[in-house]
Amino acid sequence: MARLKANQELLVEGSNQRCRVIELLGEGGQGEVYRVQVGSQNLALKWYFRSFATSEQRQALDYLILNESPMSRSPTDRFLWPTHLVSNEQASGLGYLMALRGKEYEGIQALLNGRLSPSLKVLCTAGMQLSHSYLQLHSQGLSYRDISMGNAFFDPSTGDILICDNDNVAPNRSKKAIIKGTPRFMAPEVVRGEALPSTETDLFSLSVLLFYFFMLHHPFEGMRDTQIHCLDAVAVDELYGRNPIFIFDPDDKSNAPDPRYHRRVLNYWPIYPQFIRDRFTRAFTEGIRNPNKRVRESEWRRDLARLQDSIIYCNCKAENFYDYSETQQSRCWACGAAVQVPFKIRIEDRTVTLNHGRQLFPHHLDGSSYDFNIPVAEVTEHPTIKGTWGLENQTSVKWVIGFTDGSMKDLEPGRRIVLKSGTKIHFGKVVGEICN
Repeated sequence: MARLKANQELLVEGSNQRCRVIELLGEGGQGEVYRVQVGSQNLALKWYFRSFATSEQRQALDYLILNESPMSRSPTDRFLWPTHLVSNEQASGLGYLMALRGKEYEGIQALLNGRLSPSLKVLCTAGMQLSHSYLQLHSQGLSYRDISMGNAFFDPSTGDILICDNDNVAPNRSKKAIIKGTPRFMAPEVVRGEALPSTETDLFSLSVLLFYFFMLHHPFEGMRDTQIHCLDAVAVDELYGRNPIFIFDPDDKSNAPDPRYHRRVLNYWPIYPQFIRDRFTRAFTEGIRNPNKRVRESEWRRDLARLQDSIIYCNCKAENFYDYSETQQSRCWACGAAVQVPFKIRIEDRTVTLNHGRQLFPHHLDGSSYDFNIPVAEVTEHPTIKGTWGLENQTSVKWVIGFTDGSMKDLEPGRRIVLKSGTKIHFGKVVGEICN
C-alpha cells in the first residue's frame, strides 16, 4: 500500500513551491518512487520508508543538494541527481526530487528474464556509458557505494544509460555508511565486514554489473551454488565473502558452471574475444584478493570501446566479434558458418572493423575523448555503385590520403575514400591504414 496518496501535497524545501503526488511508480529497499508535479514540471520523488527517513539520511542529502562543492552537482547527465529535499508538514517523512526516468529505459532484469534481447552494439554502448559515468563520479572524490542492477537502466534501442538512487553517494572512504550495498554485488571485504564501501569496492560491483550485462549470470554462481540447499547468511558469507571463486577461474575449477543449470553462461562466455575474457578473469581472481588489482573504470571503457570496434556480421545477420588474437577464421556463434571479416582500419594500437554503418569517434583519433555524440567518420555505400563502400570524412577539416602507388590527395569534409587495402589516411595527429 502506497505511503502517499494521489493529489497529496508536500513541501519542497528551500523554495516556495509544493509538489503534488500524481502516482506511485515503484518500490525499492529504502522507499517508494512517485511521479509528482512541481509547478508545470513532472518529476520523480523518492519517499523513504520510516526506518530510512533518518537525520543521517537528511544530512547525506544535504551534502548532495546544498553543499557548495562538487557533490552538489551531478558528475554527468547520466545520473538522476537529487535536486531538492521534500518533507511533510502534517507528519514526519523525508524524500527528494530528481528528474523522471523516460519510459524507454529498462532495468537489467529484463535482460535476465529474456524479455529484451538488445544488440551487442547496444550492450557495448551501455557498458561504456556506465564505466564512463562512474569514472566521472570517482574523479570527484566520491563513491557510489551501491552499484547494482537495481539502480542502472538502459535504452535497449541505443544503449544510453541512466543511474538512479544517487542518495547513497558519499565522499570516498566515508565512515558513515548508511547502506553497505546490495547482496551479490558487494565486494568480498564488505561482505566479511572488513571494509566500508569505497571507490575500490565500487570497482568490484561495477565488474559484477558488467558481467551480468554480457554473460547474464553472476560470476560466483557455479557448481558450489547448486550444492547449497538453503541460501542462508552462512552460505552467502561463504559464496560471496569468505571464499568467492570465479566460475571461469583458470586455476581453480571447483566452481565451474554446471552444464545442467548454467547453460546460458557457458554459451555466452566463448562468444567474446580473449581480451574481454581476460579482463573479467582479472576482475574476479586478482581483483578478489587485492582491491588494488581491480579493473578500473577507464580500463572497462577502453576495452568495451574496443569490443564494439570488433563487431562483425554473419550472413545470417547475427552479430559476432572479430578476435584479433585468433589465427583461425571466425565462425558464427548462431549458425556455425564462417564469417567474412570486412576491411579494417588500424590507427596506432587500435583496429576497427569497417562494417556498413561503422562510425569512428574522437577517441579513435585522440585516444581520450569518449564522445559518441559527434562521429568523425562513417562507412557509407557509394551513391551509384552498389556494393562499393567508402569511409566518409564527417569532420570540418580535410584529410590527406596516401595510396599504395605513393600518390597523395586531399579528402575534403563530406567526401569519401573507397575502402582499399594499403590506403593510408592522415587524420592530422594520427594515421590510419586500411587493411584486409
